[in-house]
Amino acid sequence: MEINRIGSQPSGKGPADYFTGVVRIDPLFQASEPVNVSTASVTFEPEARTAWHTHPLGQTLIVTAGSGLVQRLDGPIEQIHPGDVIYFPPGEKHWHGAAPTTSMTHISVVVTLDGKSADWLEKVTDVQYSGLLTID
Repeated sequence: MEINRIGSQPSGKGPADYFTGVVRIDPLFQASEPVNVSTASVTFEPEARTAWHTHPLGQTLIVTAGSGLVQRLDGPIEQIHPGDVIYFPPGEKHWHGAAPTTSMTHISVVVTLDGKSADWLEKVTDVQYSGLLTID
């Protein structure tokens, strides 16, 4: 048995290359071979969000607090709330983050393939985030 005590792993800021706004990442656990699963609790302050990105083996989000937004390429912006579980299949271009006036926390679960868990793309613009522009 292994117990990872709360606070035993330092929180980190979401890197500016991959996130807009204030984002805190708290690692939960990372399993090694043969599974290679990593998890983190990610908190987005209002209007904070990821850049567009994909995952080679998909991603699962479990919303634990607040109110957020998610969108896949060519899809509508969807609201998410505590208890919602969101799955993005491998290679699906998407973004996720907080609602405009409310923070949001989710647990992210990703599997690493050949040492890579995500491919980061362009940032989500303010116009895209507000839903005023159709994504192409």
